[in-house]
Amino acid sequence: MPLGSPLTEIVLLAVGVALLYAGAELLVSGARDLALAVGLKASTVGVTVVAFATTAPELFVAVLGAVTVSTDIGLGAIVGSNIANVGLVLGVAALIRPLEVSETVLERHVPFMVLAAVLLVALGWDGRIGPVEGVVLLVTLVGFTFVVLRRIRRTQAGISAGEREEMPDAEPRDVAAVIGGIVALVLGSRWLIEGGRELLAAAGFTDLFIGLTVLAIGTSLPELAASVVAAVRDEASFSVGNVVGSNIYNVLAVIGILALIAPINVSASVRAFEFPALIAFTLLLVGLMYRGRRLSRADGAILVVAYVGFIYLLIP
Repeated sequence: MPLGSPLTEIVLLAVGVALLYAGAELLVSGARDLALAVGLKASTVGVTVVAFATTAPELFVAVLGAVTVSTDIGLGAIVGSNIANVGLVLGVAALIRPLEVSETVLERHVPFMVLAAVLLVALGWDGRIGPVEGVVLLVTLVGFTFVVLRRIRRTQAGISAGEREEMPDAEPRDVAAVIGGIVALVLGSRWLIEGGRELLAAAGFTDLFIGLTVLAIGTSLPELAASVVAAVRDEASFSVGNVVGSNIYNVLAVIGILALIAPINVSASVRAFEFPALIAFTLLLVGLMYRGRRLSRADGAILVVAYVGFIYLLIP
């Protein structure tokens, strides 16, 4: 198969999907066992370790796209990815199995997700996100990290001696599973993105459209794979924590770093449609979460339908 041929891109897509599934299985299994070994809650692991790991593709694509192509690729990938995380990832996961939302996620992590979305829109409303704005985002990330670490310390301090004795030991295979899962997710998403991007570019679509659709969905596939596998295994805390944490890291870490590397120009069309869509999806998710402290199958259907509508409105 010649390089760049449609058949080659389709093969990349297929291999990428297979790696995403295998990586998600390994990551969820290893992270769950490590959480049990160190006494952390699944929601905390989901919003930290798993979320940060599944954000790697967004960081890779955004930085590489900004350096080699344009900042439209990076900004589109992040905004689109956060919308996809809410509408597609949590929507599909909730359709598979209703997702309980923990009190910790609702009270400590969801506010940071809302803050990150509002900050991105506010800082980019003048048409540019530069180094100063990047520093603001990264400082906010430090604040979020402090809150998470303080919660972890309190959780660890509350474990009694008897509970520690009953906790399983951390196994090297669990660490290996997490690392192997992350590698498979990054490779799988990269190959899937490469195949999809080449097919759309050949069809004449713009960088921003590719970023908001193929790259956004592609970079959200690690979250989708991990959340779907977690839902099937009845590990709902991973699904919700993974998406909330990923949306926080996408904006505060990825956009923050990207703005330091190369100032991001925010077009009028992004401010008119994609930014309001990001806020709308974020508030929709928050409303559904607080309404019943869970995401039901009906809620999942609402999120998926909303996402399909968003993609339809994007089509030129």
